[in-house]
Amino acid sequence: MAEVKYKRVLLKLSGESFCKPNGYGLEADYLESIAERVASIANLGVQIAVVVGGGNILRGETFSQMTHIPRNTADYMGMLATIINACALQETLEKLGRETRVLSAIEVSAICEPFIRRRAIRHLEQGRIAILAGGTGNPFFSTDTCAALRASELDCDLLIKATKVEGVYDDDPKKNPKAKLFDKLSYHEVLTKDLRVMDHSAISLCSNNKIPVIVLNIFDKGNIKKALMGEKIGTIIS
Repeated sequence: MAEVKYKRVLLKLSGESFCKPNGYGLEADYLESIAERVASIANLGVQIAVVVGGGNILRGETFSQMTHIPRNTADYMGMLATIINACALQETLEKLGRETRVLSAIEVSAICEPFIRRRAIRHLEQGRIAILAGGTGNPFFSTDTCAALRASELDCDLLIKATKVEGVYDDDPKKNPKAKLFDKLSYHEVLTKDLRVMDHSAISLCSNNKIPVIVLNIFDKGNIKKALMGEKIGTIIS
């Protein structure tokens, strides 16, 4: 079997991965599908950390704009949403026989450990899947920025941003059928073209720490394995 190119990987999952398009909350079929794909990476012997979003339950910035709730509080509510997703993913992965730990940037001691860098690395070295919840623990930062930060802290070789589309396009492929898919981009191109794949702060962090980013469709079976083997899939940003 071909050798895996990347040994330690951070997988960024959006909250929307856990439910049908434009859906809400957690749906068993989608949760199980995601868990199977995460387990398949671990089965390759890759050390894997997962950062989960919470947009399927509550997106802080949007919620703040729709209500009288201040952005600070709304963002903390969004962080709690990521913990709900992380616990659901943990239980589903453990049913598949994979040992996991949930580590949160905000303290919820009844159901998860605090995020401590050395502890997270130890879990990875022991073959456990580290599910990282609570974002950065600070309001005004997205879970994309959290993913770039944790990938940097944990010395990851690759950041995979899992989406429902094939990669990075020059326009919204759902609205524009002629949108062009990029095979590869530089960090600089993402920033100067203002491509909405990740926050500028996330791209800058990956650039500074020389962590390549692969954007791919997680629901196409085999995509993640191909990416880990170094095959051409999705869009690579480096």
